[in-house]
Amino acid sequence: MKVVIFAGGLGTRISEETDIRPKPMVEIGGKPIIWHIMKLYHHYGFNEFIICLGYKGYVIKEYFMNYFLHNSNLTIDIGKNNQVEIHNTHSESFKISLIETGLNTKTAGRLQQIEPYIDTEDFMLTYGDGLSNVHIKELLKFHQQHGKIATVTAIQLESRFGGLGIGTQNEVVAFREKSKDESKWINAGFFVLNKKVFRLFDNRDMSSVMWEDEPLEQLTYKNELRAYKHTGFWKCMDALRDKIELEALWQKQQAPWKLWI
Repeated sequence: MKVVIFAGGLGTRISEETDIRPKPMVEIGGKPIIWHIMKLYHHYGFNEFIICLGYKGYVIKEYFMNYFLHNSNLTIDIGKNNQVEIHNTHSESFKISLIETGLNTKTAGRLQQIEPYIDTEDFMLTYGDGLSNVHIKELLKFHQQHGKIATVTAIQLESRFGGLGIGTQNEVVAFREKSKDESKWINAGFFVLNKKVFRLFDNRDMSSVMWEDEPLEQLTYKNELRAYKHTGFWKCMDALRDKIELEALWQKQQAPWKLWI
């Protein structure tokens, strides 16, 4: 089963990092965040990826074109026509399709363009900037059991601030340090989709449409969208603050998304 990754956005809210590279190539622990995402899927046995390129897509292409060399020990004999001896390698068994989907194309348009590369009834889709320890096989099992077109992974965000309960005399009657907002579930990506999803596009040019708007709204209206509730770790690298927090977890060897050995 193939995994589609949106990797074409501008990443303007983390411009400190994305002036020279696309957001999925921003590094955590010396590896691009997209690598961490792919390693999660690979851990569960999914190693075929379709990456939707846009902004600075050539950086992602060059990284994976040279991936084997980046992860090998080499001896290069320049005097013998650059003869290369590979001593050992730590590269993964990824199979990656790198598809240019346009600089300004919105997410629905990017998804529309990769339809020719989907050759199974179901496939997976996620964003190139979100890390999680979601159990991919349980997610897939949930999707296959309900039989609808789409499954979205839903999570409850932790509040950035604590909460106070204040009485009529301005006395503090309750104090809650940072906690999850139990009233709201949000889209965390990590979708499983049936290829029937492409019928939503109705042969229209979807390049200016966000996947999160009309397509997901249509699926909701048609009762074809189900939510897989994930109560474990999830974090989107939306701003520099998030990158710093993820890096700190990795350096402390406390990265919840690192399920591989």
